[in-house]
Order: sequence, then C-alpha cells, then structure tokens
Amino acid sequence: MLTSLVNNAQISKLEELIDEYDKIVIVTHVSPDGDAIGSSLGLYHYLTDLGNTVNVIVPNTFPDFLRWMNGAKEILDAEKYPDYAQRLIEEAELIFCLDFNVPKRIHELASYVVGSNAKKVMIDHHPDPADFCDLVISHPEISSTCELVFRVICQMGDFDRISKASAEAIYTGMMTDTGSFTYNANSGQIYYIISELLKKGINKDRIYSNVYHSYTEERLRMMGYVLSEKMKVYPEYNAAMISLTQEEQKRFRSRKGDTEGFVNLPLNMKHIIFSVFFREDNEMIKISFRSQGNFPANKFSSQCFNGGGHLNAAGGEFYGTLDEAIALFEKALPEYQDLLVKKK
Repeated sequence: MLTSLVNNAQISKLEELIDEYDKIVIVTHVSPDGDAIGSSLGLYHYLTDLGNTVNVIVPNTFPDFLRWMNGAKEILDAEKYPDYAQRLIEEAELIFCLDFNVPKRIHELASYVVGSNAKKVMIDHHPDPADFCDLVISHPEISSTCELVFRVICQMGDFDRISKASAEAIYTGMMTDTGSFTYNANSGQIYYIISELLKKGINKDRIYSNVYHSYTEERLRMMGYVLSEKMKVYPEYNAAMISLTQEEQKRFRSRKGDTEGFVNLPLNMKHIIFSVFFREDNEMIKISFRSQGNFPANKFSSQCFNGGGHLNAAGGEFYGTLDEAIALFEKALPEYQDLLVKKK
C-alpha cells in the first residue's frame, strides 16, 4: 500500500487551487529530460481530463526519444516561440513548476514565471528549493518528480482519474531518472507504484524500447569513439572521465539527447564508482556526474561546478574552456580520495 508522503494541508491547498483556476501552465527545466517531460505530461493529462485549459512550456527542445509520448506534440518550445510562451505565462492563473527548484533552471522563462501574478506550485525532488512559489511540495528523498506527481494525485483521491497516457508519462520519468531502476530505486514503494501503473495498461517493455532502442547509427558510433578515444580512467581514485568537444559532436551529427547516458558508461567497469562527462556547448561546458554507493556526486558538483542534484546523479556548468573544466575536475579529485577509495 502506498504511504502518505505529502502533508494533508498541502494536499488540501493544491485541491483548492486546481478547483479555483482554469488557465494552467506547466513549466519545467532547461534541456528537459525524461523526468521533466514525464512529470509535465503526466500532470497535463490529469489536469486536462479534469476540464482545465493546460499548456506545457519548456525552455528549449527535448530529445526525440521522448516524443512518442501522448501529448508531446503539444509541448511549446519557448526558444522557438518566445513571444507565445511569454503570453501564455502572463495569462496563466496557475503555474506548476515541475522538476526544478530554483528559477535559474528555466533560464529566460524565469523572469516571466517569477513576475507572474498567477499562483505557483512547485512539485520537485531536488534539495534546497527557492522561495518563489505559493505552494512548495518538495521531497528530495523521492526518486523522481514523476513519482511525486503520482503520489500527489493519489493523495487527492484521484488514482482512478489517471489515464493510460498519464501513467505512461509517469513511468517514463521514473524509469529514466533512476537509470532503469539501477540507482535511487531501493524503496519498495517504487515497485508498488509500478504495479499500480501496470493496472492502467502501460507496457513497460515497450516504453523501455521507445526510450532506449531509438537511437541513430551516428549515436552508436559516437559512443564507440567516446569509449575508445575520450575516456580517461583514474584508478587511484576509482573514477573516470569522458569528454566531447563541439567539433566531435558535429562529426557524428549529434542531435539533442544523443549523449544521454554517456556518463553512465564508465560505471560498467569494475571498481569505478565516480564518473563525469564533459560536453562542450555553445557558451559553456555542460557536466554530468554519476556515482555508486554513498559517494556524493551532488556535493562534488556543487563545490566545483556550481551545480547540484542527488547523491548519485548531479549536473553542473562551467564557463571557460573544456581543458580548464577538466583541469578543475582533476585538481579536485584528491580532496575526495578518502571517500572514493574506501568504497568497495
């Protein structure tokens, strides 16, 4: 049985807001991943089925392997249609902020969302939420925002209102944010939720295939190149690092999402418990961190790259050259040696 997580006062407040306001906007973070899109669409279907007018807005585009989900075609890319996105936010009566904890995570949309007169609700699982929403439902101990969305709907007594489309989206986010349930997934509650989602008619095997068996030939060749030419192992720290320049990404005609999961590859090696992936972007270096056991990837990210996240999965940014970012990473490794070498 699913335990109650969110306090009753918050659930009652959320119910009041949904009942009172019709024009709803759902916003999620820049470079949306499976949990961002899954939680947004999961909530979108639930709210539209209640009769609300709902728009999902993302700061920029999201990977092709998430576009199979029902409702994905209706998501508005604010980078392509900034004026329309701004107008929808200005006209909104209620704004849901999903899968992000601070305004800067939605980039250019931040000023519109923060400055909006609409009521705002945050549903998120990242630590240290900023104080810009009227209602904050934040539980960093939960594996994904999708799991939290499912729990909130159920605590409102609306499990029966969850459609198959909503269930598929929620499962997708839970699956991708736990590496197909390989980390942050030891709670029995997660598998109870999966069993409940299966009752909605989802096909979890097909969902897995839609997400992970839809890459291009170029993506696979780029993966081979990364492993053979761009991976550096630090055996004295049980760590590994991979990197890609913009030129290398262009060589393999990389598209949005093609590097998804690359940071996990070194963790397949025996003894490696910390993996970092540096990807050169237009104006910055995007960095992904993954770890196993109790090594705090989020702490490393926060201290070195102004990032954050969860114990085993985090992200960060660096404004400088790729070589400078890697040098900073290598300089910081000795400070964490005790944590890295003690882990079996």
